[in-house]
Amino acid sequence: MNAAVSSSQRRALRALSIAYFVQATGALSVAGSLPAISAAWHLTDPQSARLLSIFGLTFALAAPLAQVFFGHFRRRQLVLSGMLLFGLGAFAFAFSPGYSALVASRALMGIGAGFIGPVLVALGSELVHEQQRGRAIGMVLLGVSMASLAGIPLAAWVAALWGAKALFALVGLASLLSGLNILLSVPNKSAGVRIRLAEVAGVLVEGKLLSAFLVVFFITSGVYSFYAFIAPLIRDTYAGGPHTVSAALAVLGVAGVLGNLYVTRVASRLRAEQLLMRGMALLILDTLLIALLPKLSVLLLLALIFWAFATDLLWPSQQRRIVELSSARHRGIALALTSAFMFGGMGFGSAVASWIYPSAGFYGLVVLSVGFILLAFLSLRISERLRKRAFTPARAAPLCESD
Repeated sequence: MNAAVSSSQRRALRALSIAYFVQATGALSVAGSLPAISAAWHLTDPQSARLLSIFGLTFALAAPLAQVFFGHFRRRQLVLSGMLLFGLGAFAFAFSPGYSALVASRALMGIGAGFIGPVLVALGSELVHEQQRGRAIGMVLLGVSMASLAGIPLAAWVAALWGAKALFALVGLASLLSGLNILLSVPNKSAGVRIRLAEVAGVLVEGKLLSAFLVVFFITSGVYSFYAFIAPLIRDTYAGGPHTVSAALAVLGVAGVLGNLYVTRVASRLRAEQLLMRGMALLILDTLLIALLPKLSVLLLLALIFWAFATDLLWPSQQRRIVELSSARHRGIALALTSAFMFGGMGFGSAVASWIYPSAGFYGLVVLSVGFILLAFLSLRISERLRKRAFTPARAAPLCESD
């Protein structure tokens, strides 16, 4: 018998989804508002792009460490603490007097996100009956899809219209209001899980998993070495303005949702590594196509449809592959480390791009992005080889016993 999701549970799940929307929008809005940030604080575009790097690298460290040191706290308490830190970081960003303060505020936002991201899905899944957990997780993750679809383009538009300081003040306000919504809507019943640092280290040194984590690290490095500079690229290479940037971000959001829907339909017929291979191949081909096409905004927007479709083939397929590779006991740690490597790749890729773009420009970013995706290909091949090597003795053991 299926237990229906009650109205109070739906309110709680919507509150968690809104929190994910706010976090994802605030985290990635730097990319779309790069010119506005540079203008507000008199920075170069590479300096502004490094603020995305700071967030990603801080999140990569904070997410697993938060689970080790604070994972035994109740999950709602962790999310509320994260929303508070994230909101305070956004306010600090809006009122920063200079670059050092901007860096510190983005680090604070990264720490806050490290408390939020790994916990929201687990909290949402525990609010409902076991038979409804898939639906609950989908409702929570809808916030991330809506951030790509509407939040990030809207953030770029707000930054262009009212300035970057107004944008981050709004992000701070939305974070605090979202935390209040969770406090009023989500019951404080979900207990945390104590995770030992030795368990995290044990998962990290397992070859098939470490190489699998490197897949997502290099994928995000490749994606964000290009995405972090989408606004300057449109301005410098395509002679586009803020409206073109918002249009490009909206196209990325819509196409990304289509990619997610495609993965949902074919997941039962294709293995995770097959979808990863297809997504990476499409991403490389489309990036090269963008480099070869005439530099017209309409052609860029068309090419970005396939670019975003490819990237959103990759994220759910990577998560699925980690679930398949990890044991039931260490699955939560493995997924948290996947998030850490993902945001670490985001920070690393955008940091390297901030060094490459001033000297090599558009084509330098194309070469950099393709190079990172090729490293992801190599990591996937190594991970598959190690997985098969680990699997073969398990299959062979019963044969040996029967002899």
